[in-house]
Amino acid sequence: MVAIDSRKRRDGAAIEQLGWYNPIDINHSFELNQDRILHWLGEGAEPTDAAKKLLRNAGISHRWHLMKQGVSDSEIEKEMKKWELSREDVLKARSETAEKKAKEKAEESKQKESVDDISESETESSEAVEVKHKEDDMPNETSEESADDANVEENVNDEDSSSEEE
Repeated sequence: MVAIDSRKRRDGAAIEQLGWYNPIDINHSFELNQDRILHWLGEGAEPTDAAKKLLRNAGISHRWHLMKQGVSDSEIEKEMKKWELSREDVLKARSETAEKKAKEKAEESKQKESVDDISESETESSEAVEVKHKEDDMPNETSEESADDANVEENVNDEDSSSEEE
């Protein structure tokens, strides 16, 4: 995080470096120089949207809000302690909610896997039944062929008997 003149290009020379941000490291993702940030806010600096989020997470936004209202330093310190306690509660609640969601997703995936396993076994059993029916059809076809052969023999016999009658 840097203080830079808004008329300069984004990658231009910074006036002052105010901190850093690392989105990959969850436990220690940022470090900000609170005194210098408050100084620049007092000078009229406008934070970007991303910088506002970092300031809010660090509590600097709340401190700046209290300072703008003209609250005394001792009151600001009391309010910041309250904010820190409530922030810890909020973070605990978020982590508990995330754990619950993770457990629910794991249960849903287990249920889905069991349903898939059941449907696969049903599919396999229905395929086995189809194979059995096809095997049952095979002897019937041979019996039909033998029945056709018998009809041909009868017709031949009928022709023979009709020629004998003449």
